[in-house]
Amino acid sequence: MIIAVDFDGTIVEHKYPEIGQEIPFATTTLKMLIKERHRLILWTVRKGKELDAAVEWCRSRGVEFYAVNKNYPEENVDNGNGYCKVDADIFIDDRNLGGLPDWGKIYDMIINKKDWDDVYSEDTPHAKKKKKGWFW
Repeated sequence: MIIAVDFDGTIVEHKYPEIGQEIPFATTTLKMLIKERHRLILWTVRKGKELDAAVEWCRSRGVEFYAVNKNYPEENVDNGNGYCKVDADIFIDDRNLGGLPDWGKIYDMIINKKDWDDVYSEDTPHAKKKKKGWFW
């Protein structure tokens, strides 16, 4: 599976142009996905030295992306802004509708092929049915 992953607010807390603290279990989960042979693309608006810093930050924690801001490593992206629209099966981004679930839930969704309905139904306590008694 090809998975595009945002950096700021997804792997680390928002501190752009600095690099924020890691969001709990982000790199651990990404390494597990890589080990399970998923192709991860770093998909971020960072460019230049800020992008290099983000890639190095991930690399120093054992996360090596298949590609960065492109569909495959050899792709020539020269559109003036340093990144392109990537073709991925899943996009992990904090700006998602519904926000960013925790990384354990993200992993569970990917591995078990769950969708948002599955996740929300697990998080929503089911209303208990009232037992019919003598008076109602």
